Amino acid sequence: MEIVGRLTADAEVREVSEHTKVVGFTIAVNHSYMSGEQRREIARFFECSYWRNAGITEFLKKGDVVQVFGHVGCRAYVTKEAEAAAALTFRVSEIKLFSSGAKHANSGEPANETGDLTF
Repeated sequence: MEIVGRLTADAEVREVSEHTKVVGFTIAVNHSYMSGEQRREIARFFECSYWRNAGITEFLKKGDVVQVFGHVGCRAYVTKEAEAAAALTFRVSEIKLFSSGAKHANSGEPANETGDLTF
């Protein structure tokens, strides 16, 4: 599956074990539709985890647009108010960053002709 959205905050790295790190970030995906004469918008949020390269964290900043490929899931939990809730999760296998070439010019990462980066 693939989704395109905007990061809601800077990505963070968590150390799972001595040799394993995971990059966590949340993506907002906006959907709009018409209800009669009125345009409506809904944002859906995906809690993403990326296990391949913790170095990407420096490129995942709040407000950036990314395209991610992977598998969607759901995490059930109970809120502080003792109410049942759920969150959409996304196990990311590949990330494409949409940016200007200048932003990542000194990164040492391969950029295509539009300045986009793929990890």
